[in-house]
Amino acid sequence: MRFWNRLTTSLAVLAILLSTSLAFVDHAEARRGGSFGSRGTRTFQAPPATQTAPTAAQPVQRSMTQPSATNPAASQAAPAAAAQRGGFLGGFGGSMLRGLAIGGLIGLLLGHGFGGLAGAFGMILQIALLALGAMLLFRLFSGRRQTPAMASASGPSLREAAGNDAPRPAFGGLGGFGLGGGDARPARPANARNAHDEVGILDSDLDMFQQRLDEVQAAFSREDYAELRRLTTPEIMSYLSEELSQNATSGVRNEVIDVKLLQGDLAEAWREGDTDYATVAMRYESRDVMRDRATGAVVSGDASAPTETTELWTFVRRPGGDWVLTAIQES
Repeated sequence: MRFWNRLTTSLAVLAILLSTSLAFVDHAEARRGGSFGSRGTRTFQAPPATQTAPTAAQPVQRSMTQPSATNPAASQAAPAAAAQRGGFLGGFGGSMLRGLAIGGLIGLLLGHGFGGLAGAFGMILQIALLALGAMLLFRLFSGRRQTPAMASASGPSLREAAGNDAPRPAFGGLGGFGLGGGDARPARPANARNAHDEVGILDSDLDMFQQRLDEVQAAFSREDYAELRRLTTPEIMSYLSEELSQNATSGVRNEVIDVKLLQGDLAEAWREGDTDYATVAMRYESRDVMRDRATGAVVSGDASAPTETTELWTFVRRPGGDWVLTAIQES
């Protein structure tokens, strides 16, 4: 009898550790870091590589866009994105294991242990079956998965994408990147300068993309929900609101200041019906720290040392509207 008491106690401790670790995984995945949002029918396709982002962008990990049979790249990338979000333990299997652990803990608190000998072995058997099913599914998906081909890394600069070969001051005071000035030039015919530009992006559009980078970072630092709602799609707004809410619950505030674009270029622009999309690679520096909400003390990060980040931001424009942020991908 003493042996079985020790066994049930050990299983209870194991269940507590399992449920705690799963909670930490869920919390980590909920943060803004990573690739998230929607890029229309190209959500699960890798954007073309550029001079700013010569390596393939990270696959979208969080998106409200669902893979469809008409989008082969989406159906291939979906299992990979799911695997990066915790695999089996992050989806249905995680819910099942949490249910088993919680059920066992309730039984233990009520004085029934984990259901006696039969209950203990039954729980072990269920976990083993779930693990076996996860392994079989993983092998099945990995066998069918294909790696998307990366486009040429010799992509055009933003100045070339805008159809302007003459050197001109860039935004942020840096020369040669082509997102500066305020004069809007006529759009070049599609594919005249950039084979991936199906819209005809103007200099004024490029200026707007840089402006959005500054505005979104500033609004996020101020926790300005109204401004974020104006600058982003409802989907992106939901992800950013989630992180801001978690920061508030933890008693911290994420401060991103002194944002300065170092380099940028157009990766691709395309049209779906009457909606325009544009993906821009941007390498920028900023001072990114986490501060205590009450004292203002730095909890993490270095306020005196700027850090560099390379991301691909996708913007969407609907008839009569302005460009708004619809996806962010790490490079």
